[in-house]
Amino acid sequence: MSNKDLARLAVLIDADNASAAVVKELLEEVAKYGTATVKRAYGDWTTQNLAGWKDQLHRYAIQPIQQFSYTRGKNSTDSAFIIDAMDLLYAGKLDGFCLVSSDSDFTRLATRLREAGKIVFGLGERKTPEPFIAACDKFVFFEVLKKTDQAVAGVADVPDLKALLVHAINETSRDGGWAPLAAVGSFIGKNNASFDPRNYGFTKLGELVRKQAYLECRETPDASGVIHHLHVRLR
Repeated sequence: MSNKDLARLAVLIDADNASAAVVKELLEEVAKYGTATVKRAYGDWTTQNLAGWKDQLHRYAIQPIQQFSYTRGKNSTDSAFIIDAMDLLYAGKLDGFCLVSSDSDFTRLATRLREAGKIVFGLGERKTPEPFIAACDKFVFFEVLKKTDQAVAGVADVPDLKALLVHAINETSRDGGWAPLAAVGSFIGKNNASFDPRNYGFTKLGELVRKQAYLECRETPDASGVIHHLHVRLR
């Protein structure tokens, strides 16, 4: 079993700021990074605003956490979400957190969890403020989770792809200007939490670079001659 399979994750959902329509795809995405040992959704479940969530909670065994809105204009859901996250952190039984929201109020929470050595995945809409995105180790947009025409075409208003790739290749290239694709992807991911080939209409990074006219690609076998590693350089 790989380390990824062993990673214990808490999936905390701000139901006020996340669509129930992506729950299936959201949990499938989380499964790529580890096992969702905690699944909780926060909101005022007495209101009609969250009616669309109720079937999904039962179907995917997500625990609803009730939080009444005691004061108009104040988001009590955020407070309950943050308190639970800190309780889970101090319990010491988790390897990481998946924070599902498009709300910048969780920026400090993401930063605090990472300071404690936990990996933090964010999931939200493209409108999510940049500070929250940057506070996560990786951020995935809802727009690429659904199998729609928009997902195939990519996500609007994302960083310029050529600029990202050129800079990463220049920083990771070796003899002859060739850079291992794994190093390129790692460099971009560490500096751009929301980077994802799906944002640009591709499933994998290898597919993406092969389609860029300004890049040259080659595969190099390892010592065994069985596994081939993709390298890229600027034309």
